[in-house]
Amino acid sequence: MVSLSSIQFIDAALYGSTSFALSYTDPEQKWVIREHLITLLQEFPSLNPSMNTFTHNDGATVNLLNINGDLSVSRSVPAIFLTIWVHENYPSMAPIVFLSPNSMYPIHPDHPFVDSSGSITSPYLQTWFYPRSNLSEFVHNLVKLFSHNHPFYCYSTTSSATHLSIPSKMEAMDRLVCKIHHDMRALRTKTDEEIEELSSLQAEMVKRVDVTTGIIIGLDEEREKLKERVRDLSEEADVLINWLRVYDKKYSGGTSMVGDDIDDVFEAVDEESKMIIDWKAEDMGLEDLIYELDKAVEKGVVSFRMYITQVRSLAREQFYHRNRLVKLKGTKILHLPY
Repeated sequence: MVSLSSIQFIDAALYGSTSFALSYTDPEQKWVIREHLITLLQEFPSLNPSMNTFTHNDGATVNLLNINGDLSVSRSVPAIFLTIWVHENYPSMAPIVFLSPNSMYPIHPDHPFVDSSGSITSPYLQTWFYPRSNLSEFVHNLVKLFSHNHPFYCYSTTSSATHLSIPSKMEAMDRLVCKIHHDMRALRTKTDEEIEELSSLQAEMVKRVDVTTGIIIGLDEEREKLKERVRDLSEEADVLINWLRVYDKKYSGGTSMVGDDIDDVFEAVDEESKMIIDWKAEDMGLEDLIYELDKAVEKGVVSFRMYITQVRSLAREQFYHRNRLVKLKGTKILHLPY
């Protein structure tokens, strides 16, 4: 039986004139709420009526009745403290239901019908339709639901799909939703693993693409350099061929150049040009000799003192030849074949 104090509280909240006015305005709506609350309290005497301000997700506040208390689903598991808010548009709109965890029994992190905040979204609430749906049947459905899928982590039982009794239509829907939830969780876990593997593979492929792109760019640059070198060599070969056509007339009778003195190949146009060629040859010969002395010092064949003495002597002679070239070029513009 419902206690007289509970009935009096409900009547005073719905019909009494108090400073805390509830958000229910329609008289017929108030009568339905009174009947449903009394029926619920008759079947679940551990629950108690109360009223308070409720804040919706959009920030709107309303004054609503609520039923709260411990709901026992089984003797082997702890009771669940529920708060059932009667929506301002009840019974057209489903109630808003929360459960409260405690320090010993946290909410299961992946429960099919309860989120981390304690909000309950069971199939009964999602398919709520008045007059078929009411508070009493909802709580009875909640007891069956939580007896097979307890919301507390330490007492989470096996899926209700393993229950062998013949289920009602609503119970079958609950079991189906639960099974789909667990299948989706397993699929999501597998998908996350595959995404992680693909992400790692993608990162590796990006690295390989960068390396390959660098190699291709390097090869393209090398190819351009080789093309440029080929063009330069072709131009130099053309210059040499043209020069041979002009200055190889004395060999046109078929006489071979093999064995001839290399100096005979080059002819100066005048005496000054011949002097420049000779001085340039001496300068380059001294440069090669100094280079060979450097190598001899590195290999330890020549002492450093002897190296310094020889380099000084050769440098003076080289300076002498270069000075003569500078003076000669400064007095006359020469037309040399090179």
